[in-house]
Amino acid sequence: MRAILSVSNKTGLAEFARGLAGLGWELYSTGGTKKALQDAGVAVHSISDLTGFPEILDGRVKTLHPAVHGGLLARRDVPAHMAELARQKIGPIDMVCVNLYPFVQTVSKPDVSQQDALENIDIGGPTMIRASAKNFPHVLTVVDPADYALVLERLRAGAVPQEERRRLARKAFQHTAVYDTAIARYLSDADGAAFPAELTIGMTKLFDLRYGENPHQHAAFYREVLSGAGTIAAAEKLHGKELSYNNILDADAAWKAATDFSGCAVAVVKHTNPCGLAVHQDQAEAYRRAYSGDTVSAYGGIAAFNRTLTMAAAQEVAKIFYEIVLAPDFEPEALALLQKKRDLRILRMGQTRDGRQSLDFRRVGGGVLVQTPDVIDEDPATWKTVTTRAPTPDELRDLAFAWRAVKHVKSNAIVLARDGTLLGMGAGQPNRVTSVHLALLRAGERAKGSVLASDAFFPFPDGVELAVQGGVTAIAQPGGSIRDKEVIEAANKAGAAVVFTGVRHFRH
Repeated sequence: MRAILSVSNKTGLAEFARGLAGLGWELYSTGGTKKALQDAGVAVHSISDLTGFPEILDGRVKTLHPAVHGGLLARRDVPAHMAELARQKIGPIDMVCVNLYPFVQTVSKPDVSQQDALENIDIGGPTMIRASAKNFPHVLTVVDPADYALVLERLRAGAVPQEERRRLARKAFQHTAVYDTAIARYLSDADGAAFPAELTIGMTKLFDLRYGENPHQHAAFYREVLSGAGTIAAAEKLHGKELSYNNILDADAAWKAATDFSGCAVAVVKHTNPCGLAVHQDQAEAYRRAYSGDTVSAYGGIAAFNRTLTMAAAQEVAKIFYEIVLAPDFEPEALALLQKKRDLRILRMGQTRDGRQSLDFRRVGGGVLVQTPDVIDEDPATWKTVTTRAPTPDELRDLAFAWRAVKHVKSNAIVLARDGTLLGMGAGQPNRVTSVHLALLRAGERAKGSVLASDAFFPFPDGVELAVQGGVTAIAQPGGSIRDKEVIEAANKAGAAVVFTGVRHFRH
């Protein structure tokens, strides 16, 4: 029995190779893998001994040879295949143990050159994996060190069953598919091709979840290849219980809301909607203001900070029950204080937000909707004042805050704000008037003197009329309704200011 071993990840390699050698397997290898095995005292032959041909082109061509692929692809149950191998003096190869050049790790480095990226695209490895996996009834394909022990156990018992061979082959093809997806993604990022004619999504599993949205649903958490730091998939859990499906959704929403602001911001999220959001140069004060947005809904929610969490802010956070607290980092004293809460999940996010513009995916029956993220540079100075009265400087500042906040609320979305603080919001309603009503109800007396942001235009004047009756003095909305004139007239009648942003921020 003969095996080719050529791995980038050498975890468990020596033990696996010793196990194979102990079973009488003849081992062949290349480059760094061969040296690692020799250093570990394992007898191994060079791949050149198998092919009768030297490695060429700085190692670019080692295993691309009929002596390798003939030995992998020949069907043992087809006499003509075996006769052909005999005529060509090619011996069968019974196992390929390969994992690939670290392409993802390479291109994830800052300022990696295109040449370095291209040199880390494995050619021979995927070719051997695919060839052996195609012939899995006769050839074993091992791409994951986690399978070494099981394969050895089966071989020592006499044989690897067909169902196990099939599982390893499926895993092998998935492995090369994800690898190729990472390469295509890298090249797409380089040329800006957001929507190619064919699209694959490469994912690696982080961990299984106890259940999905509901206990009867199964679930797992996967990380997209080439997703960078500053994403929920890259978060480091420092403390607390395991994350649930809904925890992850809420934490992602909270992190995106908090990090959408350049100033010191805090977001408190419940069921993916920010029930509290505030900006203030003092982090503890930003938190207090965010918490004040909805002190009832904050209980059991998620609190996200876009700056290193200070001890002063942690002391305020510790007064309330949260499921998760997440921040780029934590002052040591702040972390120690929060860790006293046994079940609180604490996530260190690292840098704020991944700079890579990854695509957004939404599953529908039989397909996937794909779009670029809702990220756009907007300058409030370019907004068009359409009412007789223009917003005051203070109102315009608050409108800018409210407009950035409303994009994180589910449509139909309405946000009331003042002094860089979300006072009330209406989310996910079938009509905009109901969302205005809910936002006013949540804000209560604080609605007087507040500003309002609406993620889409008001189709009728009733939403504006209700808002100004509740104390709203200025409104930001995209504009574009056939009844814009009536909406503007309602605002003018009440002495309110309205600006058209020209941009819509639906979040279904």
